[in-house]
Order: sequence, then structure tokens, then C-alpha cells
Amino acid sequence: MILAKNLHKYYESLHVLKGVDLHIKKGEIVSIVGASGAGKTTLLQILGTLDLPNKQQNTVLEINGSSVLNLKDTALSKFRNQHLGFIFQFHQLLPEFTALENVCIPGFIANRNKKEVETEAKRLLTYLGLAERVDHKPSELSGGEQQRVAVARALINKPAVIFADEPSGNLDTQSAEMLHQLFFKLREEFNQTFVIVTHNEDLANMADRKLVMKDGLILE
Repeated sequence: MILAKNLHKYYESLHVLKGVDLHIKKGEIVSIVGASGAGKTTLLQILGTLDLPNKQQNTVLEINGSSVLNLKDTALSKFRNQHLGFIFQFHQLLPEFTALENVCIPGFIANRNKKEVETEAKRLLTYLGLAERVDHKPSELSGGEQQRVAVARALINKPAVIFADEPSGNLDTQSAEMLHQLFFKLREEFNQTFVIVTHNEDLANMADRKLVMKDGLILE
């Protein structure tokens, strides 16, 4: 599902990723842990095509059979929209839109049929226990509810891979536990691949594999 070889990333003179190699299988839940500054979020952003690695000899990044480093900006944006989903710590919901509208946005960007997208968004929100909240704006939802809306938004285009950056970092303990269980339920339902950066040891240890980063590399 994901194959990465020799990923390097420099920010001016700062060498953040120092030749990362990674292979993640379809349907696998992988957690990435490590101290702040180890390169976890930078790696997640590159794997999710939100950033690009510095070009090096033999650098490879393949996702779902596509060599994404060879895609131009427009094609890369389309690939990201159709194949990848993202869940962030602070939800990134648009405050002026309802839960339903927030979930629909990636589907509309993909130029899918409006009625079809809205029907799928309602189904996802119902699946996530938010059937009574579809018309509520983010300010009218709890933190846990907002994060579940963000999960629905990540799922709307049926992505092959979901990338999550500290997804429970802004939640209370009960909401965090519910979110963690939800990831595994979604994997069972849809066989999606999850790559999760987290400081939460409980979530990290639940994953199929826990990868530890230190000084820009994944430790063996």
C-alpha cells in the first residue's frame, strides 16, 4: 500500500528526515511515535503528499500502486483527494458550515454528484453516531463530536489510506478511547490503511505495528 525509500527532508540547513525507508501493507494500522522533533509529522506530511521530500538518488514513494513523486501539482492534488484521507488534532472544520457540509467538501472537490455525496455524508455521520447533529455547526458540537465529523470527512471519498496526526491529542480520555476503538472498527468495515502519529501510548500500542522515530530515522 505504501512503499517509501530513502526519504530525506531539509529545511534550510536542518536535516529533518535522514533517509527513511518504510513499507506499510493494505489494511494495516501503523503508529509512529517518538520525541518532539524526531520527524514524525514531517514524515506523515510527506507520506500524505502534503509536502515533498528533497530529491535524492533512489528516493521512492509509492502509494496504492502510484509513484506520487512523478505527479504534477494538479494530478497530485487529484490523487490526494481521491485516495487519501486526513484527520488532524484540531479538526480543521470550517466554522461557518454545518457538520454535513464539512463532510461533503472533499466529495464536492472531486466533482462527485451532489445528492450522492450528501447521501454518503449522512450515512457516515449516522454510522459515527451523529445522525442528530448533521445540521449543527462545529461551535455547537463537543470536541469528540467535532473529531468524529473530521473522521467522516476523511472517509467521504473512500480513501485507501487515512493519515492521522495526533488525532486524540485534543480530546478528553473517554472521547480519545472511543476514537481509538473507532479506527479499528473502520478497518474491519472498510479494510482501510491507517498511519497514525501519536504521543498516546495506549493508541500506539494498539496498532498492528509501532514505529519509533529518533533523529529523523525509524529505529529497527
